[in-house]
Amino acid sequence: MSTSSSPRRMSRRTVLKAAAAVPLVSIWTRPARAAEFTYKLATGQSLNQPINTRLKQAIDRIREASNGRLEIRFFPASQLGSDTDLLSQARSGGIEFLNIAGSVLSTTIPLAAITNLGFAFTDYDQVWRGVDGDLGKMVRAQIDKSGFVSVSKAADNGFRQITSSTKPIKTPEDLRGYRIRVPVSPMFTSLFQALGANPTSINFNELYTALQTHLVDGQENGLVTIEAGKLYEVQKYVSQTNHVWDPFWLLANPRAFKTLPDDLKAIVRREFDRASMEQREDVVRMNATLQSQLSAKGLTFVQPDRGAFRAALAKGGFYAQWKEKFGADPWLALEAVTGKIS
Repeated sequence: MSTSSSPRRMSRRTVLKAAAAVPLVSIWTRPARAAEFTYKLATGQSLNQPINTRLKQAIDRIREASNGRLEIRFFPASQLGSDTDLLSQARSGGIEFLNIAGSVLSTTIPLAAITNLGFAFTDYDQVWRGVDGDLGKMVRAQIDKSGFVSVSKAADNGFRQITSSTKPIKTPEDLRGYRIRVPVSPMFTSLFQALGANPTSINFNELYTALQTHLVDGQENGLVTIEAGKLYEVQKYVSQTNHVWDPFWLLANPRAFKTLPDDLKAIVRREFDRASMEQREDVVRMNATLQSQLSAKGLTFVQPDRGAFRAALAKGGFYAQWKEKFGADPWLALEAVTGKIS
């Protein structure tokens, strides 16, 4: 055993020694031209979520395509604060770009919550026809009127599932009095209150601890987020409710974005659009294997009665309430892709 491992150790030392002799400038190639604009992009998503990978690639492509004129520094995984902190920073200009979930954005732009309507979308065909069509145009118009600039197509924060540490959630009755974490979002609070649960709004960067200490017994997120956040370590069951679909919106501070020359704006939009489209494909691929991976890590998957949840919401006036809040035109745009909701 010692004979076979020695060459590997020597080889590794040789490689490290050679690498140490290489000047860093030859490893990290920087554009010769000094940046005219140095901006920051922040996210609240875990480091290993595909949205962060694709945004970092877009930043690198923007630097290259602009010949170094635009340098975007990347701060993922709540490095600059919680989601709600980041929204405030993007509005004030403390950061120039922000990737944010639609559920959180709805605290500032109420119409953004329309894509989170409980049990509205049944599949991705409906989702993308809506978000890339008239419904998405309405949301983006509101973003642009509310102190931000919508920079790119929406990315995919996924269909959300309910997880639990105490019991499987199969019917609305299982949620009676249930302590569940939800994002800081009126729609999510309203949805779970209408189903009889006891929702608590907690920022994502505090979620793992809240589950670990049993401040709440369950939470709801997409499988990608459940895996990336290692929530399987503090949860036992996954109910595949697909109760909400949530987008990611990439926002810019309007003053900062307006300052960019038109050619740089075009590069930014093109590369972030590309990142969104690539990330959508990433999520589809990951979801195809995540159930088996999470099962292997100890989670038990449950198939709930989606129809019972939607019937309970309709009976309790949930849909009527939100139809009135959103208004006739956005509701019609939503039902154009989902079919009649209530």
